[in-house]
Amino acid sequence: MAASNCREKTGAAEAGPYTQESMTDVLIAGGGIAGSALAIMLGRQGLSVELYERGNFPKEKPCGEGLMPGGIAVLQRLRLAQQVGGTPFFGVRYHIGDQVAQGRFPKVDGYPAFGRGQRRRILDETLFGAAAETPGVSAHTGTQVTSLLWENERVAGAVVDGEPRRAALVVAADGVHSRLRHLAGLEMPAGRKRFGVCTHFRLAAGQEQLPWVEIFLGQGYELYVTPLPKHEILVAGLADAQSLKEYQGAGAATSIEKIFRGWWQAQPALARRLEGAEQVSALLTTSPLAGRARAGVAPGMVLLGDAAGFVDPITGGGMTQALMTTELLAQTIVRGLEENKDWLADDSWLATYDRGRRAILRDYQIVTRMVLWLADHPRLAARTLSALGSCPKIFSHLIGVTSGTRGLCGGTVRAPARIPAMAFARRASARKNGAAGWIPEISGPGAPPDRADNAGG
Repeated sequence: MAASNCREKTGAAEAGPYTQESMTDVLIAGGGIAGSALAIMLGRQGLSVELYERGNFPKEKPCGEGLMPGGIAVLQRLRLAQQVGGTPFFGVRYHIGDQVAQGRFPKVDGYPAFGRGQRRRILDETLFGAAAETPGVSAHTGTQVTSLLWENERVAGAVVDGEPRRAALVVAADGVHSRLRHLAGLEMPAGRKRFGVCTHFRLAAGQEQLPWVEIFLGQGYELYVTPLPKHEILVAGLADAQSLKEYQGAGAATSIEKIFRGWWQAQPALARRLEGAEQVSALLTTSPLAGRARAGVAPGMVLLGDAAGFVDPITGGGMTQALMTTELLAQTIVRGLEENKDWLADDSWLATYDRGRRAILRDYQIVTRMVLWLADHPRLAARTLSALGSCPKIFSHLIGVTSGTRGLCGGTVRAPARIPAMAFARRASARKNGAAGWIPEISGPGAPPDRADNAGG
């Protein structure tokens, strides 16, 4: 085949020539939840995948650490829920002063009625390890994807640690502060700037660990508490960056640690639970919490997970929505390749996928913005919470929207249909590892069941 020249986005250097034989099917920048899950799904379907993560595992990451039922269902279809593990919880409990209201996850066909809390250092390492063991996936840590390769106004690969790597499709799964989103010209101002801080505590012996994700609405801040294995809990604080400055005072040297401690000590129920608790991780901070993109796709490129845009972590569905949109992308690619082996090079499918992604996220984002608005209006939030506490079915329905199982206006979020195993003989025969015969399915009858199909599994 004829060689073709690629260039970096900056035009500062030539990256080619490269031949078609040296091209991988999909190059993924970012080995977090979305990137690793996509690598597993595509590798199992016979595609060649290069997965690059700039950090090394295990590592901590600021996160609410609660996987909602929609996300657990994706892990079950991947047969990885048991491996990921975690502590079950059965809904979300809101606190405003002395007022408490809780919403249970609704029972929905195709989804568990529980979520799981798990440390990100364990979740990310588990999924990345599973990706690295998947035939067809080449997984790398400690590597930097620094720029994009362009050919005829289309993304044709990326530069990884100074080396150009060509791919039929580039997936940016590099987080809410995505560098590749910026390089592709898809960045938009995030608007409201919020700040997050979190740490982990091991509860004192005899202290009860409640089976709920709990959200405490304070004056100018919110606290988010997730139950975790080993009798631990995550405690995360969220606030506007401006509010944080006001807490610190003009020119004051008040530390983030002191502000955070003041937040949870001001919540009597949480302060009692943390009596005698041991802090078992360093305080982590992150800002901004939100990210925006002009579109979730560009020619030859897809933004995935938080890189495609994120509203706020206050409703706790970020990881779940990332897994659900990842599964949609994998399905779109696999079904397209069933019809046309050159599907990845035909960018006409990208807009269709992006519309589907936005449809999955729409109701979740509406409810998240509603909760953010209520957090800014505590008196109205208290009245709303009281009303929801008196209407458990409505409360449960709204919790179902944020957990990825219900639509806002009614109806169930449909679990994806089975994707049949595909051999892709051309790719498989070209692989040095020679993965022959059966290629594992993403889901479906005949696949080994995931035993983590109940809260105690």
